[in-house]
Amino acid sequence: MSGEFEDLKRRMDGAIAAFKHDLASLRTGRASSNLLDAVQVQAYGTAMPINQVANVSVPEPRMISVSVWDKSMVSAVDRAIREANLGFNPIVDGTTLRIPLPELNEQRRKELVKISHGYAENARVAVRHVRRDGMDFLKKAEKDGTISEDDQRKRSDQVQKLTDEMISSIDHLLSDKEAEIMQV
Repeated sequence: MSGEFEDLKRRMDGAIAAFKHDLASLRTGRASSNLLDAVQVQAYGTAMPINQVANVSVPEPRMISVSVWDKSMVSAVDRAIREANLGFNPIVDGTTLRIPLPELNEQRRKELVKISHGYAENARVAVRHVRRDGMDFLKKAEKDGTISEDDQRKRSDQVQKLTDEMISSIDHLLSDKEAEIMQV
């Protein structure tokens, strides 16, 4: 049974990891190389993530630098960044694209907060689905006679405690991200 509990914990941790990844892709006032993770470049006849055709770095707090490895790919990378609807206007300098981050206005900050709340809710739902699976497994185990009613109750409490910890962690991550987004 402890293997089942570890599996539930692993799945809940996966939901939180996905939530962290979603939050990292949200643009705040500071530059982050994760902001370009979603950009797909048409390269060599296929769509590739930008990090497979260029090196993405953050030389300054409000600037992203993209060093394209193949000189012939510079215009494709520039086009991909512009068409990704991230609001970026790259400045091409040889094989390097410099992307200055404009200040976020109040309205855009509020939109980003709403988006982050949506990501948080998705993560909470994922954690609750894992909880439900765990509870169903325990009820079935009790019904089949593999665990006693007391064991089922004790393990259900453990699953609920784990769920509460994960939800609390999601809420904490959300409030940190909100503060980061609203910071002017």
